[in-house]
Amino acid sequence: MPTDLAHSAADHPTARSRSYRVVRLAGRSLAYCALLVPVAVLALVTAPLGGAGAAVARWRALRTGLLGMPPTAVPGRRPGTVAVLGHALLSLLVGAVAVLPLGVELLVVLRGVFYGLVDSGPYVGAWGGPTRAGAWLAHFLIGLPMAAAGLAALIGIAAVHQRLTRRLDGERGPLWLLPTVLLMALAGALLFVGWTRQI
Repeated sequence: MPTDLAHSAADHPTARSRSYRVVRLAGRSLAYCALLVPVAVLALVTAPLGGAGAAVARWRALRTGLLGMPPTAVPGRRPGTVAVLGHALLSLLVGAVAVLPLGVELLVVLRGVFYGLVDSGPYVGAWGGPTRAGAWLAHFLIGLPMAAAGLAALIGIAAVHQRLTRRLDGERGPLWLLPTVLLMALAGALLFVGWTRQI
C-alpha cells in the first residue's frame, strides 16, 4: 500500500514541482537564448577554417548542458562545413529574434524591479505616482506580465532552435521548422522596426 501511494505521488507531480520545473526551464532557456548569437558568430568564423567539428560540439553541448536534452548524436556522423555554416546562419536569425524578449527581461529588471533606483523622479506624471513608492510598485506590477510573456517567448525560441540543432545529428526536422524560423525572423524584424519608429 505505501508503494502504491509513492507511485501515485510520483505520477502526479504537485503544483509546486510543476512550477519549479517551469521556472527552471525558463532560466535555462534564457541562458540558452543569450548564447545563440555569440556561438553562431563563433561558428561562422571558425567553421570555414576547419572548426566545423568544434562548432557542432558547442551546439550539442548547449542543447544537452543548458536545456538538459538527451544527446542524439548519430555515431560516426560528422556534418560538413556547409551544413554547419547553414546552421550558424539560421542560429544567428533565431538569436537575433531572441534579443527582443531578452531586452524585455532586462527592461523589466531595470524599469520594474529597480525603477526607484534608475529613475530619480519627479513621479507626478508617472504610473502610480506622485510618490516614489507608488510609482515603483506600479512599474513592478506592470512588468510582471511582460516578464512572463518574455520568458514564454524564450522557452519557445529555445525549443525551436534545439530542434534545428538535432538536424546536425542527422534527424529529420518537421516540415514546419524552417518556415517557422523564417517567420520568426520576419516578425522580429517588423517588431524591431515598429519599436524604433515609436522612439
